[in-house]
Amino acid sequence: MSTPTGEATAPDRLPARADAEFVGSSLWQDAWKRLRKNLLAVASGWLLVFLAAACLVGPGLIAFTWGYDYETQDLAYGPQPPSWEHPFGTDFYGRDLLTRVLYGGRVSLSVGVLAVLVAATIGTVYGAVSSYTGGLVDAVMMRAVDILYALPYMFLVIILVTILGKSLLLVFLALGAVGWLLTARIVRGQVMSLKEQDFVLAARSLGTPPGGIVFRHLIPNTLGPVIVTFTLTVPAMILQEAFLSFLGLGVQAPRPSLGALINDGADQMLVFWWTLAFPGGVMAAMLLALNFLGDGVRDALDPRMRH
Repeated sequence: MSTPTGEATAPDRLPARADAEFVGSSLWQDAWKRLRKNLLAVASGWLLVFLAAACLVGPGLIAFTWGYDYETQDLAYGPQPPSWEHPFGTDFYGRDLLTRVLYGGRVSLSVGVLAVLVAATIGTVYGAVSSYTGGLVDAVMMRAVDILYALPYMFLVIILVTILGKSLLLVFLALGAVGWLLTARIVRGQVMSLKEQDFVLAARSLGTPPGGIVFRHLIPNTLGPVIVTFTLTVPAMILQEAFLSFLGLGVQAPRPSLGALINDGADQMLVFWWTLAFPGGVMAAMLLALNFLGDGVRDALDPRMRH
């Protein structure tokens, strides 16, 4: 019913308000809205996109435009400070440092992301199976995690790299094969609180096998903490790869990584400062952006921050 002026009466407007009250949003939609409001996290995300794009296409573009690559040496040219021809200068062997830094950034990002993917996959499956099975199986599996936690992390990685060999593929496999312990504990705790929920009990009553319950119902509901752990672990993996390169166990020459470049620059920093400043600056920017983005994702996915 309407008034003579054409305005809707209060009863006419009630359904619209009632519908508005039932319009909700999911956890992921709320998290995305909160993440977009975090200016530092957004800026860090864009910085990471820029660095990743530069590391991906930069070496090829430089090789096409100026003819430099990361391994061709020019001993007669030697180390030169930054210039228009070489914006980051050249290293001790006359190689263009900008090309080597961009290629090294590509290697370091690849090792960090792929190693964390391996660790997240192993840890998620291990923790979910352990928690859902329970009993003696859970006790034995988690005691194995405790034993591995008691051992020095880098010691295990060094042993694996020494045994498996010194290749890029084996480096991130070794890092991932040892770095899954934290994810396993987090996922186990999540599954412990989920496995008695109504949706799991309903799936069990319908005859869903244990594997289906774990992989179709439980693991998807643990992705929030896993994603947070993923974003905060990538910087640690990049630093660990850099440490391995310091020891000569990481990426092997002539292929550069940021860790290897920093190691080379540290030996010459008092004379050729640019050989340390530029690789170190790129790594610092990359790690800071990853940490700020990880903090933003953690805050966005925190259910206590829902309004």
